[in-house]
Amino acid sequence: MKWTVYRDGGESSQEFEQDQIRIGRANECEIQISVPKISRHHANVERRGSELWYVDQGSANGSRINGKSVREVKLAVGDQVEIGGVRLVLSADLSGSKDGASLTGMDTLSLESTKPEERLRTFSQIARSLAGEGQLEALLTLIVDSALALVGGERGFLIMLEDQIADGSGDLNTDDLRVRVARRFDGSTIVLPNGRLSMGLLTKVLSEGHALVSVDASQDERFDGMASVEDLRLRSIMGLPIAVDGDVQGVLFVDNRLQDGAFGDLQIETGELLAAHAATAIQNARIREDLKEKNRSLEEARLQVERLNRELGLRVEEQDSALDVVRSELNRERGRYDYSGIVGSSESMVTIFAQLDRFIDSDLPVLIQGESGTGKELFARAVHFNSNRKERPFVTENCAALPDTLLESELFGHVRGAFTGAYKAKRGLFEQADGGTLFLDEVGEMSVEMQKKLLRVLQEGELRAVGSEKITKINVRLVAASNRSLAEMVEKGEFREDLYYRICVLTLPLPPLRDRRGDVPVLARHLLARAAKESARSVPHLPIEVLEALDRHVWPGNIRELENEMRRVVVLAGDSVALEHLSPAVLQGRSGEGDDAEAAAAAALLAGGGGDMREIVADLERRSIEAAMQESGGNKSKAARNLGLSRFALQRKLDKYGLGPSKGETSSGEG
Repeated sequence: MKWTVYRDGGESSQEFEQDQIRIGRANECEIQISVPKISRHHANVERRGSELWYVDQGSANGSRINGKSVREVKLAVGDQVEIGGVRLVLSADLSGSKDGASLTGMDTLSLESTKPEERLRTFSQIARSLAGEGQLEALLTLIVDSALALVGGERGFLIMLEDQIADGSGDLNTDDLRVRVARRFDGSTIVLPNGRLSMGLLTKVLSEGHALVSVDASQDERFDGMASVEDLRLRSIMGLPIAVDGDVQGVLFVDNRLQDGAFGDLQIETGELLAAHAATAIQNARIREDLKEKNRSLEEARLQVERLNRELGLRVEEQDSALDVVRSELNRERGRYDYSGIVGSSESMVTIFAQLDRFIDSDLPVLIQGESGTGKELFARAVHFNSNRKERPFVTENCAALPDTLLESELFGHVRGAFTGAYKAKRGLFEQADGGTLFLDEVGEMSVEMQKKLLRVLQEGELRAVGSEKITKINVRLVAASNRSLAEMVEKGEFREDLYYRICVLTLPLPPLRDRRGDVPVLARHLLARAAKESARSVPHLPIEVLEALDRHVWPGNIRELENEMRRVVVLAGDSVALEHLSPAVLQGRSGEGDDAEAAAAAALLAGGGGDMREIVADLERRSIEAAMQESGGNKSKAARNLGLSRFALQRKLDKYGLGPSKGETSSGEG
């Protein structure tokens, strides 16, 4: 049996003598096709007596024969098998079976010796194959192979007119002729076929519009003067016109240079009948290709409509976002207080505003928890400036920015001479915030010893400056913030449990920017306008495709990262922002669904048995610090700014992960 495999625009043929072959992805399959949708052992083709049967082996995606889904079916020459997007055609049954359905080689059908019903069955199979072939190039090859098998030709050619144009004399212009298929009886392709054809004979068939047959062309008076006939040593020839809608558009030319009188009446009649079927099949194939092209055009139009709808939807979202900003500025639907400094209208933000409404009237401590860059200080300010303490001071301190000795002095103050360098007395931040609010950022970075001192002040409502014996009463509302889970730190013994319960009375969890879908476009515009104002530049336009790219990014640095991106864009862009103005990370459009490098690394760590989330976070933090140090050339100050940390906090993390320089070495770029 002979199978032709059509895949990715190419084709290949294989012949098999055994009675059973296997089709699938496995190496042991006789027809191996490495396509994911094809099972390892997809199907078998087996001979049962004089019949060929196709048997699907329970494949995941099934099999289709001539467009119908099947599990087991008897095959005939020309049947088409479709599996996993690959098409296989039974080109011939080379077994010499009774149906005489061989279509290649000199093992051709002997029309004279074959019974009429068998000839009819064979021709019916060929006609069905022609009608079922939807690809024009494959159809033309099938026509030539069928003609060679039916009439016993040595060579076959299919010549088509590219343009139905005659020259000025009324004769056909041979420049318009193109050899579409040139085949030998063994199924091989003839290379450079033009030099092996008589253009005079072809023009004669095209101009007269009927079959041209000769038992010995070299002795035929009709071809006197045709030098090509003698040069090519043509003997038995048959030229059959291919007429579509009565218009001759090509010639099916078959010859046999080895035998005189190879084509008798039966061969001529069969050839003409085949040419008529071929013309119909060609017309149908062209119609199908036109329909496919129209379908492709319709699909492109549909995709264009979808794209325009998306753009329209984004424009509507832009307008909605703009309205949300206006509403926030007018203090509408944002709660009872003024949160105009906070941009956002997503569902998670509405929940945050509702919590703020309930927290503001109270004097209880508030713990704000969220990733770095989520705007914790902004929410702390909202708590203070909407409370009854808004006329009193709002004082802030980053606990990760100072060592314990300096932090104690900053918080509680000191008297003159309390320590070396204390040239004058200083009021601590608690005293400065008396009657108002003290915001302690990164409170989880305090040492355990410092936590004890802070707990005492909060419990007693009084403090004693460093080096002083005087007790000072204080009235301060504490708002603390941390980008780490204080509850987990308590479990690990890194944070005092009693202090945790003292500051974690009211909790405000801030969502990361990736969970605030719908807020990115309006935030981008807001931050872009602010960055432009800071740089004394005009605000560039943010087009739809740029907003889409911004919305696709996961923003691991949250609002701080988006703010820095907008500052960068203001410098690079002119009147309008283009995609090339965005940083590479944003252009990659990481979706937050596991395809970014950090998520992949975390997944790999989990898969390798590192299922502790704390280990994963620590690993990501360590790699982020390493990358920042590498990017900054070892400059700690620059790396700290890029990470959103203080230089002191970065040094502590470098020591924690053992990333600092060896003794005697200094980091480059520090001076």
